[in-house]
Order: sequence, then C-alpha cells, then structure tokens
Amino acid sequence: MNDLPRKAAARTARLAALPLGYAGRNAVGLGKRLGGKPAEAVLADVQQRTAEQLFRTLGELKGGAMKFGQMLSVLEGALPEDKMAPYRDELVRLQDSAPPMPTQTVRDILARDLGADWNERLVHLDGAPAAAASIGQVHKGRWADGREVAVKVQYPGAGEALRSDLRQISRLARTIGPLFPGFDLKPLVTELQDRANDELDYELEAEAQRAFAAAFREDEQIVVPDVVAVGATVLVTEWMDSPASLASVIADGSQAERDHYAERFVKFLFAGPARTGMLHADPHPGNYRLLPGADGGPGRLGVLDFGAVARLPDRSLPSAMGSLIRIATRRDHEHLLAGLRAEGFVKDRVRIDPVELLDYLSPFVEPTRTETFRFSRAWMREQFERVNNPRNPSYTIALKLNLPPSYLLIHRTWLGAIGVLSQLEAEVGFRDILTESLPGFAEPA
Repeated sequence: MNDLPRKAAARTARLAALPLGYAGRNAVGLGKRLGGKPAEAVLADVQQRTAEQLFRTLGELKGGAMKFGQMLSVLEGALPEDKMAPYRDELVRLQDSAPPMPTQTVRDILARDLGADWNERLVHLDGAPAAAASIGQVHKGRWADGREVAVKVQYPGAGEALRSDLRQISRLARTIGPLFPGFDLKPLVTELQDRANDELDYELEAEAQRAFAAAFREDEQIVVPDVVAVGATVLVTEWMDSPASLASVIADGSQAERDHYAERFVKFLFAGPARTGMLHADPHPGNYRLLPGADGGPGRLGVLDFGAVARLPDRSLPSAMGSLIRIATRRDHEHLLAGLRAEGFVKDRVRIDPVELLDYLSPFVEPTRTETFRFSRAWMREQFERVNNPRNPSYTIALKLNLPPSYLLIHRTWLGAIGVLSQLEAEVGFRDILTESLPGFAEPA
C-alpha cells in the first residue's frame, strides 16, 4: 500500500505486533539454542530479524511511527556496538527514504489547497516524488515565473496517523525498550506528542522558513530556500539542487567532507537562534543537503523542513545555558550546581554531589574543552555506557535532575546533534562556534 493508511485500527495492529514479533523470535531462538546452534549466532539472527521488522514497519507506516524511528536513528551511535550493529543499516535507511503516495492523490490535494487553477501557477509537476518523509513527500516542479520549486504535500490522514502512532508507541515503549538498552523511550515519545500540531501546520512552517531564508540569504556557508506558496497541507518552496543529504556523508564521506559539513551543521544550529529567535529542532540528516562548491569539492549546506522549530521566549538560546556550560568547562563544581539550581534543573530540596553532577554532564561539556573536538561513535558509546552504568557514582544523577519545560526541545536537539556529529566521526571547532553564537558562553569582557 503506497498511500498513508487511514484506519487507525490497522496501524495500531501493526505497531502492536512489534513486541509480539520480538518475543516470538526470542522463543524460536531459544529452541535453536536447545537444538545446538551457537547462542551468539542465534542472538545475532534474532536481532537482525527484529531490526528489519521494526524499522521496515516504522518506515512504511510513515506518520508518527516513522518520525519515532528517525529520532532513534540519530541516537544509534550511543548504543553498544554488539547491540547496534544488526540495527544500523535499517535505522540509517530511515534518514533519507520512504515509500511514495499515488500521483493522482497529490494532484487532488493541490487542487483542494491551492485552488482549481493551481496548474496555472505550478506549470509543471514531476509525477514521481523527489523525496519522502514522515508526514509528507516532495515533488519537483516549475512555477509560472520560471523558478524550479519543491512541492511538499502532506499525506492524507497524516494528522490522525501521527497522533494515533505516538499514542500506541507510548504504550509500547516498555516492550520495545529492550531493543534499545539504556534509553528511556517514553519521554522522547511524549515530546513528539507535544509537538504534533506544529508539525502538521504548514502555514506555521512557512512562517518559520521565511524567517530563516531571510536570515541566511547572504550567508556563504548555509542555504535556506524561500517560500513560494502555502496551503493547509501544501508547501511550495524554491528548489534546492542538491545531489545528496548528510546521510550520504555518514555512509561513505571522506574525512574532509565529514569535517567540512559537520562544521556547517553546528554553525547553523547555533547561528539560527541568534538570527531568527528560533531553533531548528529536527537534526535529522535527511534535512541537511550537500551543495557542491565551485571547484566540485564540499560547498554550502542546505537546510530543509522547518516543521519542528522552537520559538524561543527571549528570541535567543538562554544565556544561562551558555554560562553554565562555560562554568562546567572550568570544572567549577559548586558554581555549576548553584547555577543549575537557579535555572530549575535541580530542585531546592534535592541533595546532589557536584562532582558526580559534572561527570554526568560530560557529554555536553567535553567537546568545549579543546580547540577542536573529534566526535565518534566510540566516544558517544563510552559516554552513554558510563552514565548508564549502575556501578558509576553518577548513575543516579539523572533521577535527581529536573528538565525545565523551556529546555525540553533545546535538550533533545542538542542530544540529537551530538548523535549526528558522532555518526559523522567529525572533528569540529565546537568551542569557537559556541563562543561566537551561544549567549553567555564567551568569557565576560
């Protein structure tokens, strides 16, 4: 079935079958072990089959199911290699692909949202989609003024599917959890649920994209296509002629390409709030496009999909965030704890060891302590395993911390960005970028 399934019951049944399939394969695996097959071979087979079913299902259903899978895909570097290896190919596949919907469905939606005369403005539309994602797909076209455009069309029933999927995945988080040891999946799903309406609102997305396009119009490193037209479930923007996404660099890019595009990725994430008052909150590699330079080598980085955007209360990232990271960089334990209390990360009555607190926050602080920092899957796994080791004194810190609502999307975006940088295995001048663009991080004059 190429179109987005409209009946919530059918989607729910497919999602509900995931943990049952995992349990069934485990039972078959036990039988094979009893029959003499090596335990490691059986476990690898069970994991591979489970991964194929899980991520194929998430991709085919699109909606909230695929969005959940894409979120997991940027965090895969944190998981132990022996646990992650069977899942990696299936996860990364979610970063840049999805099955298409019928051409006639696309044309019906265009007529409904842009008017019966839509083809007088959109004078050409490719039948096959150029890209597809969780709640919509993109076709290349040509506007009446001669501009090539990208036409994003929301899948029929996307709203119902998105909300239904996320409700079901929230219920299944505990049973899917064993596939991702150490991750608490429920808060991730809750945050996606809270953002669902914004993701579905193409007019709100168009407003954000116009602001980013204006802010980066003269930028030599970042490209954001401008908005041409918008309807309730249709968004037409300028076409970006890009051969591939950041996912291709993760898969087989040279070290020079990894470092080059990683630096632009980080610069965009931190420059965006400073220029627009908004944070692009979907650091998923499919949203970042490669634009070759004049010499054919690495060039500018294009940015797409402004459906997940945090509109920051003071039109910038919190200055307290920058000053706290700077204090942590200096290993000033006591001032760090006091600052976190003042921002609401540590409640007044909660007793917490400041040394263990700094150890727990190391993944967010360590990249700022040197002039350049080499991100890697091995480093991310080491950080993840350390803070999730019950024998480590900092293990209980997570239970004592409170994440203020204003930091929820910032935290998820930062964590996702670290995941992407670790997948890129890139070396980045992280400290200089924060000094330039993160309020409060630079030393006071």
